[in-house]
Amino acid sequence: MSNKSEQTKQAGVRSVPAIFIPADGGPAVREHSLVVEEELLTIDVEDIGWYTLMWTPTDSAREVVGFTQARGVLAATDDPEVLALAAGFLFTEGLIRGLGDVIIMEVCASDSSIVRVRLTNPERVAPKRRNVTIGSACGVCGGQESVDNVIAELAPVAETTHLDSDQFARLMSAMRELQTIFETTGGAHAAAVFSRDAEIIAVAEDLGRHNALDKVIGKCLLGKKELSGCGLLLSSRLSLEMITKAVRAGFEIVAAVSAPTSLAIEIADRFGVTLCGFVRDGRATIYAHPQRIKEIGPIRN
Repeated sequence: MSNKSEQTKQAGVRSVPAIFIPADGGPAVREHSLVVEEELLTIDVEDIGWYTLMWTPTDSAREVVGFTQARGVLAATDDPEVLALAAGFLFTEGLIRGLGDVIIMEVCASDSSIVRVRLTNPERVAPKRRNVTIGSACGVCGGQESVDNVIAELAPVAETTHLDSDQFARLMSAMRELQTIFETTGGAHAAAVFSRDAEIIAVAEDLGRHNALDKVIGKCLLGKKELSGCGLLLSSRLSLEMITKAVRAGFEIVAAVSAPTSLAIEIADRFGVTLCGFVRDGRATIYAHPQRIKEIGPIRN
């Protein structure tokens, strides 16, 4: 997507020079294109290790922020994006079970690309990895042993939530309307959490699909919104690491615009998640636990 303006003030978006070749065979044109921004963020967990992510800061508020067990969120908003990403990452990485495991989490005063974290009981944490740089498309690396390590501590999700089949289109449309970075650049993923009442309660965007999911989980943690019993919408494909994050959070229904992988289907089936792919254009394909989707109607073999 492009824009003739050389400047943009939209957070998460950067204007870059480009050459546009039109489809009608007309002459190439020099212009400025709006692209999704990519920055480094290091989450430094005391006595555990550091994790460097590639992420997209979509929140215009970039002041130094923090969280303490005693005072909660210390920022202009209740769920500052940088803390949401850090909290969501710590949660889905299995380093914390909730914010009760965090003593302090703060953006470094001298370097806003670093979030420092101190846990209540770091000696009880068994990190699966540490001191790593994680790319925007990075997921589970390694063979079957790595997969087994990822799912070792997961528990089956509950079955309390059901969705009418015709609510998929409304939910996806609602998430799409909130994808402001994608609308501008065409280069961002989104994740949204919806309640048992099929209402979106949190949404996040990022260049990385893992980050978008971690952000939206972190927003719910910071906002003290219950995750279990909720559903998840994704603009991306459904891979193993995405579904394991969803299981850890207790999401009962996961619906994505794109396709699932075979391992994602296996894990969803094993842990009781209703997994839906190709949720677009008024259709959906259900790969695991269809019992939560009401009014499916006759099924033709």
